[in-house]
Amino acid sequence: MQIKLEKLQAADSEALRQFEMKNRSFFEKTVPGRGDAYYKQEVFEQLHLNLLTEQDTGDAVFYLMKNEESSIVGRLNLIDIDKNNETGHLGYRVGQNYTGQGIASQAVQLLLKVAPDLNIRQIQAKTTETNQASQKVLEKSGFSQVEEMDEEIDFNGEQVKFVHYIWEG
Repeated sequence: MQIKLEKLQAADSEALRQFEMKNRSFFEKTVPGRGDAYYKQEVFEQLHLNLLTEQDTGDAVFYLMKNEESSIVGRLNLIDIDKNNETGHLGYRVGQNYTGQGIASQAVQLLLKVAPDLNIRQIQAKTTETNQASQKVLEKSGFSQVEEMDEEIDFNGEQVKFVHYIWEG
């Protein structure tokens, strides 16, 4: 499946909320949950507007991964953009029905192609030591593992560590 990245827009709010609700239990197996309030329409709409404001200031760029039918299959975020140091932090998630198809790798590669246009020369990412799929995406995309944190966090009743990665373009 070929995907495209589209910058988050105001009109995406409800489709994105539906995508998040549909994939909530799947996502919460690999990343901390966002709580029940996040999925309430009025709360989600306000949070969506907050993301758009952050994007307008240049402090972040939020993308939707869309398939040929323009359905949302995932998200990709570049946050905490430091314009002076030309750095940002990467995050992504792919819907349950679309995993294992190379979509996250495609999306990261698409982002890396536009990184120079965003004046980004270094991207940091982190994942848990147990999220092998995410580690493979990062390594396949040219990220280097730079550190595994000693501190463990309790995630779904399991003690896990974060693994940090860096890409330099």
